[in-house]
Amino acid sequence: MEANLDARCCIAGCGPAGAILGLLLARAGVEALVLEKHGDFLRDFRGDTIHPSTLEILDELGLAERFLELPHSRVATFSLRTTAGEAVTIDLRGLRTRFPFIAFVPQWDFLDFVTQEARRYPGFRLVMNAEVTGLIQEAGVVRGVRYRTSAGEREARALLTVGADGRSSVTREAAGLPQVSMSPPMDVLWFRLSRRPGDPDNADAVVGPGHFIVLFPRGEYWQIAYTIPKGRADQIHAAGLDAFRRSVASLVPAQSDRVAELQTWDQVKLLTVRADRLTRWSTNGYLAIGDAAHAMSPVAGVGINVAIQDATAAANALWKPLRSGQVSTRDLAGVQRQRELSVRVIQGMQSFIQRQLIEVSMTSTDAPALPAGLRILLRTPGIRGLVPRLIAFGIRRPHVLSPAAPAG
Repeated sequence: MEANLDARCCIAGCGPAGAILGLLLARAGVEALVLEKHGDFLRDFRGDTIHPSTLEILDELGLAERFLELPHSRVATFSLRTTAGEAVTIDLRGLRTRFPFIAFVPQWDFLDFVTQEARRYPGFRLVMNAEVTGLIQEAGVVRGVRYRTSAGEREARALLTVGADGRSSVTREAAGLPQVSMSPPMDVLWFRLSRRPGDPDNADAVVGPGHFIVLFPRGEYWQIAYTIPKGRADQIHAAGLDAFRRSVASLVPAQSDRVAELQTWDQVKLLTVRADRLTRWSTNGYLAIGDAAHAMSPVAGVGINVAIQDATAAANALWKPLRSGQVSTRDLAGVQRQRELSVRVIQGMQSFIQRQLIEVSMTSTDAPALPAGLRILLRTPGIRGLVPRLIAFGIRRPHVLSPAAPAG
């Protein structure tokens, strides 16, 4: 029979934030137990845009070169155009970094890579098929989690519990932390179409009447995000797959001879977009990071990178208190103080794009114009590098400050 578990730090969820935090804490000599409810990481259309900020963090760990040996595609320029012919470009190539590009790597490969590295340290333990169902709370202090395996209900007790269990966080709900919700105007339909020799290597976003579509080059295929008004997926389905294919072809004529590859709706996945932010990320014995603290819109693909920055800042602030056996509420609140400005700025940028560009395109019957503010930002010398830098690094990108204990 499986026994209950104990650890200095218990992390609920082995997404990007949980995996990186587990690695950094174990590397600093802190016992880290990570509980993942699934049996593997194989879930499609998950965040897989690895931005320069994350590549620089991996580089500080001595892992970037090995990571970039994984199969991946690179995007350094991002075109934004309307069906009327207006266009601007977001270009990362001028950034001061060794990694002036976004690397597209399936999230399961990223998580396999990080957890394999973490297993080199004796303090790291990953338990799969372990679904966290609630928090253990005693006298107002979180003392760990309850979780479920195939063998039944179990407990894991810890000095600190970290909720990295995503936008539908069970631990955040159990902690009762206050939050504010935003209302992105869209949902996203994800699908793939084939890439062919001679296709461009840049990402491409097209603003057209009624829709907004983004194409990401992924080796042998295009990964495509087709935005729809919030809650309209059933109407899109009811109109039929032929109408959907015609809409895609009208927005991106270069794909018109490939839309027939969509044979069933099973090839089209719905992402219900939501965004929120906790006003307080922690309580005594508990801290939320990543999407559990602030669910991000998919705009600009920054969510995974913001979560990894959270994990890095948390490890920097908490490895020493965890090793000493005394983690204060002030230590936990310090993580939010370091990260909240960056989160607010990024969510503000996403809201601006959603309101001024995506929502306008979805409610227009004519080809909409690009927002004047965006044209100025991306075309004016001296300030046109602000948007690429914000996408690449966010605000106050944390450096790895936790020490490196001997690996096993």
